Amino acid sequence: MKRMFYVRARWDGEAKVYYSESDIFGLHIEAATIEEFEAVMNDVAADLIIANHYSAQDIATKPLRDLVPTILWQRPEPIPTAA
Repeated sequence: MKRMFYVRARWDGEAKVYYSESDIFGLHIEAATIEEFEAVMNDVAADLIIANHYSAQDIATKPLRDLVPTILWQRPEPIPTAA
């Protein structure tokens, strides 16, 4: 059975960065732009899921289609800029 995970980007107005909210163990992202955030997420999320959410036995015995995670990602609305 496929596992489903979520990633949300939240804006920290004081620090001026997007930070991650996720159920993927070990995923901690801070980025100045949503494009940077998304690039990091795409680069590391699936690897972190395999490393931190599956056992060696799962990897050895489950069909590949059951190991490939589903990651729910929705880009946040743009942050309004002060005029």
